[in-house]
This record gives sequence, structure tokens and C-alpha cells, in this order.
Amino acid sequence: MSHEPELPNLAEVIGRVLQRVPAAEQPLLIAAAERLAAERYRRWAREAPDRSTGLLACAGREEEIARRVESLYPDAAAVERRLLDANPDPLQLHHPLLAGFSPPQPWTLPGQGERLGAATWRAFAGSPATPDAARETLLACALLEEESAAFLESLR
Repeated sequence: MSHEPELPNLAEVIGRVLQRVPAAEQPLLIAAAERLAAERYRRWAREAPDRSTGLLACAGREEEIARRVESLYPDAAAVERRLLDANPDPLQLHHPLLAGFSPPQPWTLPGQGERLGAATWRAFAGSPATPDAARETLLACALLEEESAAFLESLR
């Protein structure tokens, strides 16, 4: 009897990374991770042509989220580079967590990741430290995450 490895707890993995980053910069680290997720979705679209339209739409939403969040910071690119240099974990999060899982579980884990992303953007929006002008942007990012989650959950 074959056993799949246990799915990792994404909230714990991401939470450990975020604890090392100043609260004001955490959205930019997540934005950088969104761009990495977009790359992963584009790769999966090449590997699963029958699902490529939906996966490319997920990639587009990830890029849009990153653009929206980065627009809230005047020096976004420099801060992201510094954060990724100091915290390379987001570069390693996507592929190793999916190793050892066969379909449909790879779709389950990214779906959970998108739901976690939506919750994260809502948490940032609800923080008293978040400027009022940024709240709408962050809440819109949560909706984009949920669109991707719904698609990925439909692949079960």
C-alpha cells in the first residue's frame, strides 16, 4: 500500500519566514513570493497543457498581486532584493514542498497556499499599522488569491 507524505503546514512555514522581517516590509516579501508562484504556475502550464489556460490565469493573478503591493512602496524593488537576500526561504518554498506529491495533491497544496495568501492580505489590511490608502489594495489582492484557489480546488 502506497502512502503519500503528509502535506506541510504552509502557515507555519511562511510564519517562520515572516517573523524575521519587519512588519512594515512583510507585504513586500510576500509580493516577491507571489512572483515566484507565478513562475511555478507558468511551468505547470507547460507541463499540463490541458490545464494551461487556468494555470496561466493563476500566474497572471500572482503577477497582478505583486504589482499592486509593490505600488504601495516607493522603493519596492530595492527592499525586495534586500529581503530575499536576507531571507532566501521564499525561493525554496514552492518546489521542495511539492516534491513527493503526485496529482491531484500538488493542486491541493497550491490551493491551500492561495487561501493562506488571501488570509494574509486580509490580515495586513486589518492591521492598525496599515495606512488607510493601502487597505483597499490589500483586500483586492485577497480576492485575486481566492480566484486562483477556486480554480485549483476545481482540479481535485
